[in-house]
Amino acid sequence: MTHHGHDHGYKRLFSHPAMMADLLRGYVKDPWVEKLDLQTLERMNGSYVRGDLRERVSDMVWRVRWCDDDTFMYVYLLLEFQSTPERFMALRIFNYLGLLYEDLANRNELTDSGLLPAVLPIVLYQGTKPWKAPQEVARLIAQVPGGLEAYQPRLSYLLLDANQPGRTPSSAQQNLVEALFSLEQSREPADIERILEKLIDWLALADQRELRRSFTVWIKQVLLPARVPGVNFDQLSDLKEVQGMLSERVKEWTETWKEQGLAQGLEQGREIGREIGREIGREIGLEQGRREGEALLLLRLIERRFGVEAKEHYEAQVKAADAETLVLWFERGLDASAVEDIFS
Repeated sequence: MTHHGHDHGYKRLFSHPAMMADLLRGYVKDPWVEKLDLQTLERMNGSYVRGDLRERVSDMVWRVRWCDDDTFMYVYLLLEFQSTPERFMALRIFNYLGLLYEDLANRNELTDSGLLPAVLPIVLYQGTKPWKAPQEVARLIAQVPGGLEAYQPRLSYLLLDANQPGRTPSSAQQNLVEALFSLEQSREPADIERILEKLIDWLALADQRELRRSFTVWIKQVLLPARVPGVNFDQLSDLKEVQGMLSERVKEWTETWKEQGLAQGLEQGREIGREIGREIGREIGLEQGRREGEALLLLRLIERRFGVEAKEHYEAQVKAADAETLVLWFERGLDASAVEDIFS
């Protein structure tokens, strides 16, 4: 999956009002969302990201009316394309919203009482490493003496992790954004087939033609080339054609994906093993024995793949295990999709 292809595909998808409506409806779990008239979603012109950052982030601004009056609320959506979290993202959002508010004030887009409208900042992150950066700008500022904190800036943003969306809509709810995230996380052609069947049904109306085409373009230019390298998908022009092709090749490609995943997992495991092995040699020394080394190796693997909290949670269990069990767990850890799979 090319970096720029993925970026453009996401920007195109989230340029559709239906995608933004499902993003708000399904992933913002606050009661005030029900007071928005999502049929009035309108994308605004303008970007507030500096030119030197646009290679790794892209932003868009939407506005939507409240149901009970004619005033607008704004949604600032930042698509984060870099593979690792940005520690000072809250500060960047703070700056971007300052520019947005200045722009709104200059254009006199104020409420009836002359105030600035509310803005919801959302960061949609697509990287592989867990997001641990502070979501409040106040957490980036050193503690100050009592009374001075009232003069420090305050702002938070809503984080949505495409790989680990913690605010998942109910399974009974039709949601296009959930379908997109599920396609991203698909492991086999059969997974894509099931999601495609839903999308074909959901996007059957004539006025959804452009969104249907955007999904088709993203699948054939980004998703499938990442799963089946070297195959040309340019001839596919509709979701039904994608579905038909998958049905014909599901068995063949399932084996290809498994082999590809195994090879990738083994190579990643070897690289991690080599890197961790050098650290182990320095930290524990050969004389501490095989079991201690394997335990540390496994803990490092868990930390690299699933984060520090996962490592700390399972540390006692790992240190109490025998050498053969540690080897088994390490082999599972090379391609486990969740840390729990290692110990099941």
